[in-house]
Amino acid sequence: MLIQPGELLAKIDNPADLRKLPLDKLYQVCEELRQYIIDNVSIYGGHFGASLGVTELSVAMHYVYNTPYDRIVWDVGHQAYNHKILTGRRDQFHTNRQYGGLSGFPKRDESEYDTFGVGHSSTSISAALGMAIASKEKGDDRQHIAVIGDGSMTAGMAFEAMNHAGASDANILIILNDNRMAIDPNQGALKDYLTDITTSPFYNKIKDEVWNMLGKVKKIGPHAQQAVSAAENALKSALLEQSNLFEALGLRYFGPVDGHDINHLVHVMEDLKKIPGPKILHAVTVKGKGYALAEKDQTKWHAPGKFDKLTGEIKKKVFTTPQAPKYQTVFGETILEMARENEKIMGITPAMPSGCSLNIMMKEMPDRAIDVGIAEQHAVTFAAGLAAEGMIPFCNIYSSFMQRAYDQVVHDVCIQNLPVIFCLDRAGFAGADGATHHGAYDIPFMRCIPNLVVAAPMNEAELRHMMHTAVKHRTSPFSIRYPRGQGVMPEWKVPMEEIQVGKGRKIKDGEDVAVLTFGHIGNYVVQLSDRFQAEGINPAHYDMRFVKPIDEEMLHEVFTKFDKVVTIEDGAIMGGFGSAILEWMMDNGFTNKQIVRLGIPDTIIEQGEQLELQKEAGFDHDGILEAILKLSSNVKSKSKVLVKSK
Repeated sequence: MLIQPGELLAKIDNPADLRKLPLDKLYQVCEELRQYIIDNVSIYGGHFGASLGVTELSVAMHYVYNTPYDRIVWDVGHQAYNHKILTGRRDQFHTNRQYGGLSGFPKRDESEYDTFGVGHSSTSISAALGMAIASKEKGDDRQHIAVIGDGSMTAGMAFEAMNHAGASDANILIILNDNRMAIDPNQGALKDYLTDITTSPFYNKIKDEVWNMLGKVKKIGPHAQQAVSAAENALKSALLEQSNLFEALGLRYFGPVDGHDINHLVHVMEDLKKIPGPKILHAVTVKGKGYALAEKDQTKWHAPGKFDKLTGEIKKKVFTTPQAPKYQTVFGETILEMARENEKIMGITPAMPSGCSLNIMMKEMPDRAIDVGIAEQHAVTFAAGLAAEGMIPFCNIYSSFMQRAYDQVVHDVCIQNLPVIFCLDRAGFAGADGATHHGAYDIPFMRCIPNLVVAAPMNEAELRHMMHTAVKHRTSPFSIRYPRGQGVMPEWKVPMEEIQVGKGRKIKDGEDVAVLTFGHIGNYVVQLSDRFQAEGINPAHYDMRFVKPIDEEMLHEVFTKFDKVVTIEDGAIMGGFGSAILEWMMDNGFTNKQIVRLGIPDTIIEQGEQLELQKEAGFDHDGILEAILKLSSNVKSKSKVLVKSK
C-alpha cells in the first residue's frame, strides 16, 4: 500500500524543489511531512517519535543550506526520516527497514544526501569536523552541519569532538536537538545543565536582546560586531554561569530557540551561515511532536511497531497458547530475583533500561540499578570500579554497542581480572535496525581476551543458570550473550543451578554427523528433528555452552566418534565459535576431519527480519538441514563405495 503524500510534499522530489517554495508555505510542508511519517510508520513500523520531533529542523536545514553540496551529518539517524523523504526517497519510504528496502538510518551508498552512515550515537560532530577541515584544505566553501541530540551529547566522543572543534577555525555548525530524551529519559548532570539554560526567564530575555543586536551586525560593521560579541559573552557569563560550558570549549553558543518555529529557524540559520568558525545552535524540541500519544509517552513511542493511527492501539500478535518470554525479560526478572538475595549485586546499562529490561530492577532498587547515559566506555570501567570494591556488577550492553567499549573490557576489566559480568543483549542479527546494530562480532573479540569466560545460553533456563553461575564464579570476568526476541520456554522460571564453567551438554546422541551449536541457534537443530527423520538421518547434537573455556572432554568424544562435524553460531564465522573448534581440532591432531561452519559470513548484512537474514547467511532451518544432509550423504556415499569394493 503506497501512502499518498500531501499537495506540497508530492511536488518535492529533492531539496531544490523545497527551496522554490516561499517561506510562508513551509508550515504546510512540515504538517504534510509529519502526516506522511505517521501514515507510513503506523502501517509498516519503524522509529517514530524522534523524526516527528525534528520535522521543522529538517525542513529548515534543507531550505537554507545548499544540500548535498553543503554537508548535513545526522547523529544516530533515528530522526532522519524527514530528511530521507525530502531527498528523493519519498516513494520508496514504505520499504524503510524492510529486507531489500531503504535503511532505517542514513547510509552513504543509498543517497548522496546521506553524507555519513550512522546507527550508533555521538559520531556526528567528529565526522562533520573531519569534513569541514577537508573542505578547508581543498579550498571548498561548503557549510557543515552536525545534528546531535541531548542524549547523544552525553557520550564522551561528543565532548572529544567539541574540544577539537573549538580549538579549530573549521566552518561547522552543531545543532543540539534538545528534547530531554534518548530512548528512555536522559540521565546525568548534562540534562540538568541544559534544563537550566532552557528554563531561565532572565537569561532568555537577555538572549533575545543580544540576538536582535547580532541581527544588525551586517549593517553596523565589523568593529560593532566585535563589541556585540563581547557583550554577548559577558552577559552569558554574568547571567548564567553554566552557559560557559560550550563557549569554554571555543564554540559560539546561540539559543535556546524553539525547534518547532519554522520561520524563526530559517532566519536563524540564514544568520548563522554568515558567521564563520565553530558554533552551536541549541534547539528545544518535543519528541513525538504532532502525535499526542507519542508526546505523552515518549519511550513507548520511540519505535512502537505497527499501530492504528486513529486510536493509538499498538498492534500485537494474539496468541491462544502461552508464549515464551523475550530473553531481555528473563534477564530483568532474574537479576532482580538474585539482587533480593545478594545485596552486592548491581545492574548497569548505558541508556537502555527498557530495552534490556533493567528497568524492572530500577523500579524496586533505584540505587542499585544504574543508567549511566549513552556512555558504554564509562559503563564498563564504572563496573570495574564496583568490582574492585567487592560488588557484583552486571553490565548489560547490546552486543553491537560493546564494540565501543572494547579497550575498557581489555584494559580495565580483563588485565586486572576483575569479576565484571557482561550480559550482551541483541547478539546475532538485530533485525530491521540493520548492519550498524547486528551483534555479529562479540564472539571473536571476546574469546581472544585472557581471563574472560565467554558463554551463551540455548534457552531461558540456561540464561538463568549462567547468571547464577557467574555470580558464584567470581574468579574472573564473565560474558553471557543472548539474542533479541523470544526464547523457547513458556515455563521458564525454573530454579537456578550452578553449572560447571566450560562444560557443554549433549542434547542428543546420533550417528554419521555431529552438530555443535553455541547459544540460542541450537534450538533450530532441535526443531528440525522431524525433518531429519523424514530424510533418514540421525545427527548427534551438542550444545557447547562455552566457547571459552571450551569443553575439551566433549570435543575429544566428538572427534573420536565423528569424521563429519557442523558448527552453528549466530555470529561472525571469522574467528568465532567454529574457528575455535577448528583450532582445537588441529591442536589436538584431528587433522583428517571435515568441518562445515555456519554463521555470519565475512560481509555486511543489511536489514530485514531475523529469519530473512539467517536465510541469506545460510543458517536458517533450511540452510542447517542442507548442510547436514550434504555431509550425511557424503558419509553414506563413502560407506556404499567401501561395501561395494569388498
